[in-house]
Amino acid sequence: MSNDLSIVQLLLHASWVVQAVVLLLVLMSVISWAAIFRKLFALKRVVTHNEDFEREFWSGANLNELYAAAAQNAREGGPMERIFASGMREYQKLRERRIADSGTLLDGARRAMRASYQREVDAMEVNLSFLGTVGSVAPYVGLFGTVWGIMHAFTGLAAMAQVTLATVAPGIAEALVATAIGLFAAIPAVVAYNRFTHDIDRVAIRLETFMEEFSNILQRNLGHQPAPTSASGH
Repeated sequence: MSNDLSIVQLLLHASWVVQAVVLLLVLMSVISWAAIFRKLFALKRVVTHNEDFEREFWSGANLNELYAAAAQNAREGGPMERIFASGMREYQKLRERRIADSGTLLDGARRAMRASYQREVDAMEVNLSFLGTVGSVAPYVGLFGTVWGIMHAFTGLAAMAQVTLATVAPGIAEALVATAIGLFAAIPAVVAYNRFTHDIDRVAIRLETFMEEFSNILQRNLGHQPAPTSASGH
């Protein structure tokens, strides 16, 4: 490709509508890439925190000590630790109110964990909608720029007495650049959206499994001791 038909030269000679479309697509691409890297590191931290807490939980540690540590580490901890803390907090509050019915105690702990679970999933899904929007909208934005550029090129060619490939090619090429940049913005966003959705679903399933297992531990401990002491014995 010659210098006259380089992407930079094509954009510099394109109409202002095509330039605005390309600028918008580049901005969308930059923001989507920033969101991809933030989400990638955030999910990696979530998985690491969950694995660390789950390993400590199943090691037979004292549940009251785990709860005290989780309450102090609420911001730096992972979703599983916060869900555990919310369940223990509600369980202990009901015990302090001298509620002896096991069904009421378990239902209260489960509702608290379910509410915390929903907050954690919502937090993990932040920016996913933006990636989905970029993946679905960017190609059409680029196509709009292409259609407008082709219309502009043919309008200019109408005034020419003789039209050759050399006169048609630059106008068509500058219009097609918008579609190419639209695909460049959309493809990574779609791939990242699908990958993150799958990873979040896996984390959510693991959290739901933990909630059920922790509920079973609370149920087994009811009636045997004043308060849950450890996760061992299951």
